[in-house]
Amino acid sequence: MGGTMKWEKLGLVFRPTEHTLPNRCVEFAQSPQSLVLPDRVRVYFSTRERDSVGKYLSHIAYADFSRNMRQLLGISTQSVLPLGGLGCFDEHGIFPINVLRQDDRVLAYTTGWNRKVSVSADASIGLAISHDDGQTFQRYGTGPLLTASLHEPFLVADAFVRRYEDVYHMWYIYGTKWQKFNEAEPPDRVYKIAHATSSDCIHWQRNGQQIISDRLNADECQALPTVICLDGIYHMYFCYRQAYGFRKDSSRAYRLGYAQSNDLKKWVRNDELAGIDVSSEGWDSQMQCYPHLFECGGNVFLLYNGNEFGRHGFGLAVLHA
Repeated sequence: MGGTMKWEKLGLVFRPTEHTLPNRCVEFAQSPQSLVLPDRVRVYFSTRERDSVGKYLSHIAYADFSRNMRQLLGISTQSVLPLGGLGCFDEHGIFPINVLRQDDRVLAYTTGWNRKVSVSADASIGLAISHDDGQTFQRYGTGPLLTASLHEPFLVADAFVRRYEDVYHMWYIYGTKWQKFNEAEPPDRVYKIAHATSSDCIHWQRNGQQIISDRLNADECQALPTVICLDGIYHMYFCYRQAYGFRKDSSRAYRLGYAQSNDLKKWVRNDELAGIDVSSEGWDSQMQCYPHLFECGGNVFLLYNGNEFGRHGFGLAVLHA
């Protein structure tokens, strides 16, 4: 697997506006993340409702697919995990959620966010646990597992957790600064990818160091890492963009980045080997973001979002050997 990854795009596989979602959600299916079950693949995503003052709240829902990902079997009809209470880190939304099976339960690493005054939001990583194959989750506690700290001062988010040998590994992002790039507009954030380890899924050791090199500039934003091991090599996909102007200028918007490692410590970035890019037209022609890798039935799949940060749903690609 040392050369370019070869992906076949299978198109947009879930459109939120075609379904009745719980919590009065009407648009967005962001950050699709898989739970492979014996008879299906459950894909979690973050969707949105408008609150009483017209602002967004982010909720978790899921869609069940056949194991070959060709058939939609159904969607969640109830709340998967209610939002946090007054003043909690996840009061205004959960986006994204990453799930991991552990014996007879499913762990969910959540990114909870809450609104702020001087900047738009803060985020922390929480934990919830399911005992019904991921249909519903209960919080492990009211507060977060990982949050802002001395060397990671803002926006700790986007956890992706996998177990290799006897160690749990978490790849996540942390904010390095907020900055006003244009005096007439609100501040924008900058965040990077980091790594933490744990022996029990709850207590994490981290050092707040950026592990993926920048490609654009020092203010490059890196988000939502996902890792898979194929033939002894670890492959990471993530998304990256310019810190400013990304909402209106598609050339500054999210693209998928790629890095690989032999030891889970040193990562070599080479986006040219990613094997996937924006399309010439259609739902992923302006942006690709929020990737998620998983294996099922002998196939390696890549879920991801396209234009407008997943407003129109999520798509799928399959890896060719």
